[in-house]
Amino acid sequence: MHTNFEVKDHSITGETFTMHYDAALHMYRTDPKPPEENLFRYYESEDYISHTDGKRSLFEYAYQFVKRITLSRKHKLLKAYHPKKGAVLDIGAGTGDFLEHLSKKNWKTLGVEPSKKARSLAQKKGLDLSTSISKLESQKFDVITMWHVLEHVYDLEDQIYWLKKSLSKEGTLFVAVPNFESYDAIHYKEYWAAYDVPRHLYHFSQKSIELLFGKYGLEVVSVRPMKFDAYYVSLLSEKYKKESFKYLRAIWIGFLSNVKARTSGQYSSKIYVIKRKNT
Repeated sequence: MHTNFEVKDHSITGETFTMHYDAALHMYRTDPKPPEENLFRYYESEDYISHTDGKRSLFEYAYQFVKRITLSRKHKLLKAYHPKKGAVLDIGAGTGDFLEHLSKKNWKTLGVEPSKKARSLAQKKGLDLSTSISKLESQKFDVITMWHVLEHVYDLEDQIYWLKKSLSKEGTLFVAVPNFESYDAIHYKEYWAAYDVPRHLYHFSQKSIELLFGKYGLEVVSVRPMKFDAYYVSLLSEKYKKESFKYLRAIWIGFLSNVKARTSGQYSSKIYVIKRKNT
């Protein structure tokens, strides 16, 4: 049985939020939900990792190292569903590494990133990112990607409706989100770094993803694990506990999470491959 519980913003403000369980959709919502115009202050930190290309700390180095490895894996996944290169939209493009990688592979790319800092770093890579999906002209995309972005969007169902409308008939949506049913989430409880309140406004299970997208005529056709996430999230979670920081313990919990997920399917993060129903 799922119950509400409190989680602290461990990385920036120290404020406490309630994880409110939505039984109908089998997911949690961050409560209170900060006003949209105030959300920017929860991202204002030199340590907000997806908005930097830095390697100043163990966490930044680990993040950048894993990001480089996963670029080719993501591209391989795209090719599995679209052998013929088409138009790709990356929402929440960060500093643009994924789009830069695809551009070199001759995909037609477009990206959206609200962070001015991240956009400026992307611009140095030759990428001109839009600030919002509202700035995009009405068009269809063969591929839309959201790598750890859906949990950040302010109006969840409006976003899913927009995705459905903007996906070509045979198009594919790739959505990567943390999984609160993973072993590392259960182990670390309120210290689990992937809750990341209030930047993460929603917290998903596989069932919730299937239910949410199913309401809009979209279906999950495949689920892929993100095994590196268990280690990275465990390292951050150990840091947030503010006990003696145990690197080896974090690695062990990440390893256990992946081992247990081989049977349960409950990996720390999952990539959902989503298409229109009956296509």
